[in-house]
Amino acid sequence: MFDPAQYRVKPGDKIDISKLDPDGESAIDLKKSRSKDETKELTEKLDTLQEKLFAESKHKLLIILQGMDTGGKDGVIRRIFEGVNPSGVRVAHFKQPSQEEIEHGFLWRYYQQIPKNGEMVIFNRSQYEGVLVERVHNLVPKSVWERRYQEINEFEKILVEENVAILKFFLHIDPAEQKKRLEERLADPSKEWKFSDDDLLERKYWSEYMKAYEAVLNSTSTELSPWYAVPSKHRWLRDLIVSSVIVATMESFKMEYPKLPKIKKLTKIPDAT
Repeated sequence: MFDPAQYRVKPGDKIDISKLDPDGESAIDLKKSRSKDETKELTEKLDTLQEKLFAESKHKLLIILQGMDTGGKDGVIRRIFEGVNPSGVRVAHFKQPSQEEIEHGFLWRYYQQIPKNGEMVIFNRSQYEGVLVERVHNLVPKSVWERRYQEINEFEKILVEENVAILKFFLHIDPAEQKKRLEERLADPSKEWKFSDDDLLERKYWSEYMKAYEAVLNSTSTELSPWYAVPSKHRWLRDLIVSSVIVATMESFKMEYPKLPKIKKLTKIPDAT
């Protein structure tokens, strides 16, 4: 079984994001065909594990996906979670905050979306927008976004204490790969609707975003809620890493299907009338 631990950002390590390899193949001895087979096995395991999660209703799992536009957040959700029961899985998308959300503080709207017992919730973007977009575009003063790293760590600590397991994935690509994917969007009638002028605007801030992501990885990867820096140029490798981490985490829950009381197992099913 593929071990994704090499991509985990260890607390206290200082990541130089310019040295992170978005290609990723140099770090592992894998063939694309074999990794696709392994990912398929993992997604099948995930289907069973998610059913146990929902049936047992004891654990909660929060998955956070962050990355530059075209990094693969939607692709991860589509391919890795395609076989799971939708009744126990929810995707939370976070757009520009409403006035009510702003007035409640930047973490309030994220707390409204945390998983319940037996639920898996995927944040497509997250509380980290408060130290990414808002930092890069100077939407709040430096004194505000600087204190948010600690506020986020405290927020996640509270969630873990409430029995929420947190996994965070930074889907890493380089500017050349993003350019290629944006061009593919424009050339594909089924994907051109995804293209936005905002994508081009944000590309102008690539260096600033990388500094902001570097600060996120170095300041908020903890033992309780670790970050995984996922090389995402190759979709097959990205999917393998993410699915491996999620399956290993869910297996650590040691979940079992609930047992019916013996008296209930003796229930006679009447004929239909």
